[in-house]
Amino acid sequence: MTTATRPGEESVVELATIEVRPPESPTAPGPGRTRIAAAWFGVVAAALVFVLLLIFILQNTRSVKITYSTLSGTIPVGVAFLFAAIGGVLLAGLAASLRIWQLRRRLTHGGKLGPG
Repeated sequence: MTTATRPGEESVVELATIEVRPPESPTAPGPGRTRIAAAWFGVVAAALVFVLLLIFILQNTRSVKITYSTLSGTIPVGVAFLFAAIGGVLLAGLAASLRIWQLRRRLTHGGKLGPG
């Protein structure tokens, strides 16, 4: 495109070219990154942890005395650790559930829950 500025003079105006691309769609997960693959990975990981836990319990069969409040008794060390682990998982799950409930409630009430 050329434009005349004065009689007898020409100036050249260059227009910038812009490459227009269609919007990129979110990349599809690769063949190994699907929900089913993640579920299988979770199943295999849980089975491995279960086997290791079972080996730990079978190797730690010595009984120990456990006292909780007014209750007392003897139990194998491995089983005591198993109960402690189950209690920890349940407490963590309870805390996570309460947080999810809190966030969902905040979303449904439009963030108007008062101070805090």
